[in-house]
Amino acid sequence: MTGYNFQSLKVLICDDSLQIRALVKNCLMAFGIREICEASNAEAAFEELQDSDPDLLITDWNLGESCGLELVRRIRTSMEAPNPYLPIIMLTGHSEIERVEIARDAGVSSFLAKPMSAQSLFKRLASLVEDNRPFIRCTDFFSPDRRFHDNDDFGGEDRRVSATAA
Repeated sequence: MTGYNFQSLKVLICDDSLQIRALVKNCLMAFGIREICEASNAEAAFEELQDSDPDLLITDWNLGESCGLELVRRIRTSMEAPNPYLPIIMLTGHSEIERVEIARDAGVSSFLAKPMSAQSLFKRLASLVEDNRPFIRCTDFFSPDRRFHDNDDFGGEDRRVSATAA
């Protein structure tokens, strides 16, 4: 697992499980990341976002009394959020396609199913470094473009036109 220098990244981990936070933190430290903040619920994570302005958030879906999905929506839409473009990895044991789509539509940049491996986490970090998708803003949607690849073959009436082509 080489090829990237993650030393300058600041990462916030939000999970209600101390063990999961420790596991993710140990992986991140093995990747060279030294600035790692932690939160056990959505409210504490949002406060930490405002205080430390991390480069990446890794959050669980279920946070005990709070919800990681609501945290993602708040980051993407709240005027109080310091960075609505923050890359967000949703780390969860619920990996059904419906949940992946809900998380994507809420604004998650990447999805990682538990149990995770160091290699799978590294791949998500690397994909976010290489991610150059624009953000799309609509009435009820603000998120990285759902499309990972340009597909010029689609010509239907629902084809979106990029802002540069219009």
